[in-house]
Amino acid sequence: MKIGYAEEKPCIWDNKNEIPCLEIKGHISNTSKYSISGLNKIVISKKQIEESGSVDLIDVLKLTPSINITQSGPKGQQASMFMRGTGSNHTLVMINGIPINDQSTTQGLHDFGVDFIQTIQQIEVYPGSSATQFGTNAVGGAVNIILTGDYEDSISIASDKDINYEVLGNKTFLYDNSSLNIKLGSVKHKTISARGKSDDEKDGVINYTSNLNYENYLNFDTRLFNTIYLRQTKADYDNSNTNQTNYKGDNRMGSFQIGLGETTKSSDKKYILYYNTYDREYDERGTIDSYESEVIGLKYDISKTIDDAVSFGAGSEYKYDWGYFDNNGSYEASTKGHSDNIALYGNVGINLLEDLNFSLFARNDNNKHTKKNNTYKLNLEKIINNSNFGVSYMKGLRNPTLYELFGTDNFGYSGNLNLLPEKSNTYEIYSDLVINEFFNFNVRGFKSNIKNNIEYISSKYRNDTDNVDLNQSGIDFSLNFSSAEINLNMFSSFLSSKKENGSDQLRRPEKRYGFNFTKKMKNPYFGDYNLNILYNHYGKHFDTHSSNFSTIEMDSTDLVDIKINKKLNDQEYYLKITNLLDENYQRPHGYNQDERIFKIGFKY
Repeated sequence: MKIGYAEEKPCIWDNKNEIPCLEIKGHISNTSKYSISGLNKIVISKKQIEESGSVDLIDVLKLTPSINITQSGPKGQQASMFMRGTGSNHTLVMINGIPINDQSTTQGLHDFGVDFIQTIQQIEVYPGSSATQFGTNAVGGAVNIILTGDYEDSISIASDKDINYEVLGNKTFLYDNSSLNIKLGSVKHKTISARGKSDDEKDGVINYTSNLNYENYLNFDTRLFNTIYLRQTKADYDNSNTNQTNYKGDNRMGSFQIGLGETTKSSDKKYILYYNTYDREYDERGTIDSYESEVIGLKYDISKTIDDAVSFGAGSEYKYDWGYFDNNGSYEASTKGHSDNIALYGNVGINLLEDLNFSLFARNDNNKHTKKNNTYKLNLEKIINNSNFGVSYMKGLRNPTLYELFGTDNFGYSGNLNLLPEKSNTYEIYSDLVINEFFNFNVRGFKSNIKNNIEYISSKYRNDTDNVDLNQSGIDFSLNFSSAEINLNMFSSFLSSKKENGSDQLRRPEKRYGFNFTKKMKNPYFGDYNLNILYNHYGKHFDTHSSNFSTIEMDSTDLVDIKINKKLNDQEYYLKITNLLDENYQRPHGYNQDERIFKIGFKY
């Protein structure tokens, strides 16, 4: 399985003593046998998720190179991701490979603060422009949430001294040619105030998540599959540090996918129909702001291996977006509009020599408002003694959002139907070195720029006209050690992300590093148990002052989480301490983060 950038040794299936450490491998859009190695893919497995005791997506992604996350308070509050120094609206988020970004937000970004981990089986992160694989918005990269593949019946419960809880039930029904998997999860978290003093009124969140996965093998090669995902997150929030009470958000989301897949020795075909919907309401002391969006799409994808040297893939996707929101109170804003997009894409992979692969990816998106736009990617990779060395060039694309096109507010803003899409260029060089059966080392360097930046100028969104790009560059390292008793993943990330005037972008630290350490321990009194330690250094960076809006420098933070778990037959007991050092910090400025939390849990 791939952890970080590393290939770990094969796992041993043992349901009684180990979490099955499997990587779920499914076909990725616009790839084929000899082109898929050109993707930068980081897999976070179910085993890693459970070992860390993660509660939400932020817990899982915070130890991933190339990613910086800020959250406006404790769990359940709005959270933004900055991948490879790009904007929070430059990351595409998917469920089972289907985009789910909310079209009712002003900039089409995904709120990572409302997604909890209970029903998630695996997470894939694709740093770097992924437009040719997944479509627009993936300028900085993409995150794919996988909900399928869990066949282990279980129930788990966790709690802390404040009677917060996490509950998950998983049940799978297996038949001769089909299976039905049902997951139900809930999280309650209420610890501190988001904006005031940490001991002011507490801002809490309660989440309900359900997930249904069904698949039926019609014959040996063909299967019908269906996923239904429903999520509701209710959270308290603060308007300011002096205006805190009676502000509530209700964020509901649903995703429906049905598809037909046909897999043979030399080809893979998929037909998928999907529908996503968001319904969000924010109650500000009786003033209701509403946000709604819907997406319906149809997708076809095929990959085929021609011979021992050539493979190709192709596909098409139609996507219709509709969005509406209505803000009331002192700030009034609204938007209502729709857009559609037809994409055609293809790839070819060539095994030039026994250990040299060349890949070419291309995609054309024909958008209702921005018309035809092409993206492509080139990749050349050399394999030497199980180690990889490669170079890539990628073009990215972000189409304007419905608010940027159609929005209005009471301060004179009006939408701009003449906006052009933002476009990016990225150059990358990488190496995955297998040192021996225990160690591997990975390094990736990149340099990118974004053109046609969409900016808010004189009450209107406009494309930048000064021909000065936004520039990002960086280098990521990962060192991995794996043995029967120890797993260690160490990472470091160095980033430069600049505004047009050359100053640093906000909330993007130049340095990040950390590690994920797991060890099997033996004790004469307690017997065998597992110890997991997570450490994350988030470097100094610039931010906006929450009161006077000046630019300020924020200090670095060092966060440590520790988890100890003990297994007895089919039962597992664990103790988790989050923020072990009780670090007192705000990220972003003015928003409190959780203090030290002790949590105990049980899984059967």
